[in-house]
Parts: sequence; C-alpha cells; structure tokens
Amino acid sequence: MRLRDFKLKRIDTYIIKKFLGSFVFFLMGIIMIVIVFDITEKFDKLMVPELTYKEIIFDYYISFIPYFISIFASLFTFIAVIFFTSKLADNSEIIAMLSSGLSFDRLMLPYGISAAIIAISMFVLNAYIIPPANKKRLEFDYTYINKSKKVEYARNVQLEVEPGVFAYFDQYNNLSRMGYRFSIERFDGKTLVSRLTANSIKHDTLYNWTIIDYIVRDFDGMYENITSGTRKDTTLMFVPSDFLIQEGDCETMTNPELTSHIKRQKERGIGNIQSFEIEYHRRIANLFSFFILTVIGVSLSSYKKKGGMGLNIGIGLGLSFSYILFMTITSSFAVSGLVSPMIASWVPNILYTFIAIYLYRIAPR
Repeated sequence: MRLRDFKLKRIDTYIIKKFLGSFVFFLMGIIMIVIVFDITEKFDKLMVPELTYKEIIFDYYISFIPYFISIFASLFTFIAVIFFTSKLADNSEIIAMLSSGLSFDRLMLPYGISAAIIAISMFVLNAYIIPPANKKRLEFDYTYINKSKKVEYARNVQLEVEPGVFAYFDQYNNLSRMGYRFSIERFDGKTLVSRLTANSIKHDTLYNWTIIDYIVRDFDGMYENITSGTRKDTTLMFVPSDFLIQEGDCETMTNPELTSHIKRQKERGIGNIQSFEIEYHRRIANLFSFFILTVIGVSLSSYKKKGGMGLNIGIGLGLSFSYILFMTITSSFAVSGLVSPMIASWVPNILYTFIAIYLYRIAPR
C-alpha cells in the first residue's frame, strides 16, 4: 500500500464519524439504563436523611459513569463496528466501495483510526482520570451502600519496613487504629541485632506510631541488653493501607502510583498484590483489544448474510462476551497464583489476535 493511499478521503471521514457516533450512542444509551437500574436497586440506601441529591449525583454517579465506561468500552466498540458495518453491507455500500477500486485493506484505515482514537482516549481515562474518580465512588460506596465490604481488620501481617528491618502484627484494627502483639526485628546481614516486642501499637498520623508496653532486646555477640518502657513515639515507614488491601484499591491508583505501589510492596515482601499487577497489565492490554475487536467486527459484518444484521450482531455479541469471559477466567487464575498477572492479561489478546487474522483473511474482498 502506497503512502498517498493513507490520505484521508470523504469516505474515510464518513466512516470515522459513523463509527465514533455509533460508539457514543450505544455507550450513552446503556449508561442511562444502568443508572436507572442502579438507582432502583439502591434506592433505600440512597434515600437517607444524611445524603443530599448533590452528593448522590456528584460524589457517586459522576464518578460511576467513567468507571462503567472503562469496563465496557471494548464491548461497545465491537457492537458499534458490527452495527454500523452491517448497515453499510445491507445497503450495498461496501460492495460499491470495493467495486470502485477501494481495496479491503484500504477500507480498514478509517476503522483503524477510529479504534486508535477510542483506545488512546480510554488509556488516558484509565491511567490518569478514572482512578481519582474511583476514590470518591468507593468512599461513597463503603460509607453508605456496602459498609461491610470495607476492610478494617488484618491478621498475621509481616512486612519489610526498610532493608534489614521487619515488622509483624498479630492483628490490626483500623477502627481503633490499634495493632496488637507487635514486633520489629533488625538484622545485620543474617544476624539479628535488635528485637522489639510490644503489647500494642497505635497509628497516629502518616508514618508516626506510638508503641505501648514494649521491651527492646539488643544483641552484641553473646551479650544481650534489655530495656523496656510503657510508651514510645517513633517513625515507621509504613501505613495501614500498605496491608489493609480493599477490593477495588487497584482501581483508585493512576499508572505512576500503581507502578510505585507494586514495586514498594514487592520490596517489603507483602503479598496480595496480584490484583494491582493485573490492573496494571490490563490497562496496557486494553489498548490492543480495541484494534483486535475492530478487525473481528469488520471481518464478520462487511458482507451480506441471509440472516441479515441480526445474525451479525448475534455472532458479534457471542464473540465479545466470550472475550470478556476469557479475560475474567484468566484474571481469576492470576489472583490464585496459577499464572502470572502479565500472562493472564495478555493471553486473551493473543488468542483473539489469531481469530482476528483468520477472519480478516477469509473476509470477502
């Protein structure tokens, strides 16, 4: 294909406008339906004296809309492609385009541009804009709707505070901000040089903690020096959110925050970070899903079928739902530790890339 073939023509702008218009139309339509159902389901929890309509709209639903868009954008990209292209095929417009000398490869250009616009827009939303909105949405949800989902307790917490320094809680209660049966050990290489044990510890602000009823044992070869006290203010470089991991916490972090959090948690030896790694890789893998599903959609719906547009949409919905289901299954494998988060995020794209290539090659020219 020559370089001058990539110059946009009137037919290209027509397809791009129809593609993006269909995408926005379907997405906005389903969002309105989902909001109505959501209000109906949560009506009794939203209609309480302490909540104003302003809080419901701006603290919850304005944040809920971009979250919903991020989840189903790839699905509705696919539906938009299937719907719009099937309409072109039924009206014999695609036959006319190909008969005029336009190649099928060249026909894909405006579709590719449209997919790129959606993909880049969704990546920026997912990586930088939606996470702060998710913080407000989840805070509202934990406060008024799903109070029981908020994680306020942790048991058997062990983490590396800094190189060679390890902390341990038997249990921690975030409501009282108290940890119980606390210990902190300092090592020089593999040699234990100091160990502090305490009945309890209280989190004050940021990295400030108060240790209560403690004993410190300092080791120097065969000698041991013991000191004790009732109260000690200290700085420890961790906060409760490092080990109180909530469902959806990964969705409240921008990409730089997510990268920093994963690195920090790995260095401290804290587990349960699979969901954060999955979220990180999912955001990148999602970029390519828009192109893959667009190619599949065009290949399936670019020619007339006896079943008409309904058959195309049915096949398209089946494929798109199987794609989402496959992503959910692989993600669950990653959470359980059976596969790495990167593999779980990319396997669906790899498999459906082969499907896209096959369908593209057999599409009528």
